[in-house]
Amino acid sequence: MKTTIRAGLALVLLSTGASAQDAPFGTDKDAEYAALLWEVMEETNLAGEDMLRSFPYEGLAPHGMMLETLYSAATVDGHTGDLIVKRNYGPEGVSTDAVLADPGKHLGAVTVMFRREDGFDPDNQDWFWVKYLPDGSLDKNPKGMRLAGKVAKGADAGCIACHTGAGEDMVFTTDHVTK
Repeated sequence: MKTTIRAGLALVLLSTGASAQDAPFGTDKDAEYAALLWEVMEETNLAGEDMLRSFPYEGLAPHGMMLETLYSAATVDGHTGDLIVKRNYGPEGVSTDAVLADPGKHLGAVTVMFRREDGFDPDNQDWFWVKYLPDGSLDKNPKGMRLAGKVAKGADAGCIACHTGAGEDMVFTTDHVTK
């Protein structure tokens, strides 16, 4: 999957004449906003050491072999929007019992969709996408780009490309999050 994402992004960058620094995600502004979002998630116990737990369910790549998904709303920098937090557990073959017994050992990433203010990205329902490592730092793609903002917008693979297949709301796991 990583190769596909990298190739898709390279095609987008080549076709637009842009460089990795011009990509529509991973900017300093995106990273700053992602840090604010993580702080809000910690304050509301959706991330961090005191995070609320739910019963994990079987998942698929690229997210994880076991997942927890939580739906909420959050206020970040004065804007309140829908928040979807997905905890991604692994490695392949990890069981529900293993995750329940020691979730911290198996947590690989936290992937998030947060609906920003109208106009942020109207083509994609104004979702802000981010992939955190378990400590709240930003994950990066193979080119070293931070995975925050309009992740892989215009690419053939990645957050936006995949979630477009979920329909208008871009959410696979529920249809209660509408704009």
